[in-house]
Amino acid sequence: MATRKSRDEDCCSVNFLKYVLHIFNVVFLLAGVVVLAVGIWTLVSKHQYTVLLTSASFPAAAIILVLAGCLALGVSVLGCCGVWREHRCLILMYTFMLLLIFLLEVLVGILAYIYQGYVKDELYQNLNSTFLESYSVDASRTAAIDRIQQEFKCCGAIRFEDWEGSHWRLGPPLKPSQSVPDSCCKTTSEGCGKRNHPSNIYYTGCIYKLADEVKEHLIILGAVGLGICVLQIFGMVLSCCLYIKLKDIID
Repeated sequence: MATRKSRDEDCCSVNFLKYVLHIFNVVFLLAGVVVLAVGIWTLVSKHQYTVLLTSASFPAAAIILVLAGCLALGVSVLGCCGVWREHRCLILMYTFMLLLIFLLEVLVGILAYIYQGYVKDELYQNLNSTFLESYSVDASRTAAIDRIQQEFKCCGAIRFEDWEGSHWRLGPPLKPSQSVPDSCCKTTSEGCGKRNHPSNIYYTGCIYKLADEVKEHLIILGAVGLGICVLQIFGMVLSCCLYIKLKDIID
């Protein structure tokens, strides 16, 4: 017959593990808020970039972060309840949920790291055709291109001359007098794109700054995902210890 143990035997007592896990849950809750905030910020403020990308890796990483953040908020409450009531089934469920969130955040880190490597090549291959074929045709992409040209102070994907062969200029209605879209102008006004002098429009292509912006934000997503996922390891170890400790205790 197995010998049952008291609550305070071995190196870590039940009360000590409960106390540490409550502290962990508070920290985990705050970390979940950070993860959720970064994911939402990416989806809202960087949406204009995603419609110009052919790969879904960038928005997918943000959506997974939002999911992980939402789960973290719920799981921290579940953990507090399980630990407080010393309910072994809840603690076991809590441990598996921590593992799931850990895997989601690792996935974000991996996606961000891999996509960093080829986002610049993807933009070089596809961004110019997106500019030339979608501007004035696709409303969401048109708005995104206008915003990027103004925000990054650039004109065209690679160079401002690219607009000469675009659907916007050559398609109906023809715009023989308009050199570039008005969003290329240093001071935007209706019809300002007729004059392509460097004093009037930006000469730098958008692809360079857009590639740097996407890569920098992928670094943030990867750092948040991989950085915070380390926290779950401590939580899983502590919850497993408490689960085992509660198995044969004597009240």
